[in-house]
Amino acid sequence: MTSRSLGHRAPLLWLVLPLMAGLAAGKAAGAEMRWGWLAAALGAAGIAVWAAWRAPRWWAPTVTVAMLLAGVASYALHRARLPAWDALPPREARVSLRLDRVFPQIDAKRVAGLATVVRADAPLGDLAGQRLYFSLGVGKGEPAPDRGARVAAVGVIVTLPRDPPADSFDGYLAGAGMNFRLTRGRIGVVEREASAYRRWCARMGRKFSEILGAGVAAKRPELTAVFRAMLLGQKHELSDEQDSLFMHSGTMHLFAISGLHIGVIAVGLQALLSLARVPRVVRFVVGLTALWLYVDITGAAPSAVRAFVMVALLQASLVLRTPANPLAALAASALVVLLAWPLQFFSASFQMSYGIVAALLLLGLPLGEAWLARWRWRADLPKATWRWHQHLFDWFRRGVVGAVAIGVASTLVSAVTGVMFFGLFTPGALLANLVLIPAASVVILGGVASLLAGLAGATALSGLFNHAAVLVLLGIDASVRWFVRVPGMWHGARFAAPWVGAAALGVLVAALLAGYAAGWRRERGGWWPPFAVVAVALIFGVKFG
Repeated sequence: MTSRSLGHRAPLLWLVLPLMAGLAAGKAAGAEMRWGWLAAALGAAGIAVWAAWRAPRWWAPTVTVAMLLAGVASYALHRARLPAWDALPPREARVSLRLDRVFPQIDAKRVAGLATVVRADAPLGDLAGQRLYFSLGVGKGEPAPDRGARVAAVGVIVTLPRDPPADSFDGYLAGAGMNFRLTRGRIGVVEREASAYRRWCARMGRKFSEILGAGVAAKRPELTAVFRAMLLGQKHELSDEQDSLFMHSGTMHLFAISGLHIGVIAVGLQALLSLARVPRVVRFVVGLTALWLYVDITGAAPSAVRAFVMVALLQASLVLRTPANPLAALAASALVVLLAWPLQFFSASFQMSYGIVAALLLLGLPLGEAWLARWRWRADLPKATWRWHQHLFDWFRRGVVGAVAIGVASTLVSAVTGVMFFGLFTPGALLANLVLIPAASVVILGGVASLLAGLAGATALSGLFNHAAVLVLLGIDASVRWFVRVPGMWHGARFAAPWVGAAALGVLVAALLAGYAAGWRRERGGWWPPFAVVAVALIFGVKFG
């Protein structure tokens, strides 16, 4: 089968896949001898270099082993647990914290986020260098400190479980490299203010929220909350009802600033700069700079940073006039992220985003092309003789078939990860996303237009864009409420054991890679192995209800 989506090469997968396997092995084994594992990885890397020079046929296996050991060492280095603390009860701690990430405030009296311990009072000096989650009070009338600030704090410190459930908040924290919680205390003096750039980002974040509420916040506060959540990642503004509706419809991903948001905004910026006749290289620099500012102002969530890296790599390939290869860009993005933040590998957002994009590229696009080749329309007439309505129908046909194929491929991954991380099996998510993702893209573009107009001082125009976006959100809200009422659209579900979900996801990715490498030929199993993997996992490994 000839296909434009098949045949792409991604040599970096030879580095990425063993690195992932090493991280998983390090977690499973509870690797703690970090310097020993690092020495082993460096030794294996030296052997791989020697093999590349003297014994080329041994180069591939030695590189694989080196990356595997590097993954184990990376887990041990970045998790950096303190074994002595596992047996200690909660205790008061006075520490100096560098705030790495500050979550949007739900309560004006408290601030929460992720931080690194810079200094701890005796006898807790071994906490220095540890990362933790904090939820602390702030003084009456005092603003929350900005990301990047260094503050003194006092509170009760608690050790996180060694291997918490993946679908719990402790599991999220462990996946982000946290080992402790610091709560039931307060922020003291600010020892060092955040940088001028960080303070500017915080001001712009508040400005963005104000712009997106212009003209609509007073009239439709509930939809304005959804609008801000979708554009700024402020999921805390969603009500409990809204949170439940989007979760059960399988569309909660619309509120995590990730590939959809960054991709839509990148396309919009490039289109705007192209209309302005900006040269290609300048367009690349200006577009990426604006895109990064958006990512950083909205809090630099890991999912947003990952999406930015991938978009940057794809746009760089276009500027350098190299053949477009999204699979290679995906592998390069994963390698960059895992080298910089290896523990993101265990987060729900990493596994869902990279898994879904991989399924889209490996299965969705080739499957859509195969369906179009089988359903040939007007093949007996040359395209040059078609009437306008025939061209319109063909465009619509291609769009619908492509969207369904992509939706089917992404549903395979979300069927496994939804049960793993959210305790939900949402078979109706395919239909819901086919309708809501295009609508959400319109909302995102409307929000970006509103922000640009608001920053330019055109408040009335910003309000107009806000009204248009809220009108689309009204349709999204009605659709979601209808979807969740349809029988069978969602079910509570749990894997019989935590390892079952991880194993199913790993086997699914392996089946996708094997099928793509074989060109999805019938003699190699055709299109069915990934579907069979998910079916077996759901039938034999999941408890429903």
